[in-house]
Amino acid sequence: MGQIMELSPEQLESIGRYVRGNLSAWLGEIYTQRDMQLTERMVRVEEELKTQRELMQQGFALMEKRFEQVDKRFETVDKRFEDMAKSIDQRFQQVDKRFEHMAAIMDQRFEHMATSMDQRFESMDKRFEDMHRYSNRWFTVITIMLGIITLGGGILGYLGLQ
Repeated sequence: MGQIMELSPEQLESIGRYVRGNLSAWLGEIYTQRDMQLTERMVRVEEELKTQRELMQQGFALMEKRFEQVDKRFETVDKRFEDMAKSIDQRFQQVDKRFEHMAAIMDQRFEHMATSMDQRFESMDKRFEDMHRYSNRWFTVITIMLGIITLGGGILGYLGLQ
């Protein structure tokens, strides 16, 4: 390989025409192989993308099912809370009714006690009035007797009998 071959311009021209005539065929084979490789790669990429899309759709479907399940659980929890709220409201209503009933009973007892106390006070007032009349009679009798005694003593003294 160490020798250099000298070519004439006509030989170079002939080689140039030969290369130009066959270059597209040679490159076509290379490009055709490369195009086939690229096409195969594109097909594989497209298939992989299709597989990925299907997997994503399956994942979305599973997520949708999961969201539906979560929604159902939330609805169940909401229903439970509503039921509990209703139950608590009913209990409060029962407690309110009991308090109202107890208040009514206590009002009746206080009214009865007030009536009883009023009767006692009226009875005591009557007894005090009776005692006052009774003591007034005796005070009147005693006053009259003292008046008679005093008048009788004055009359005796006037008559000199004393």
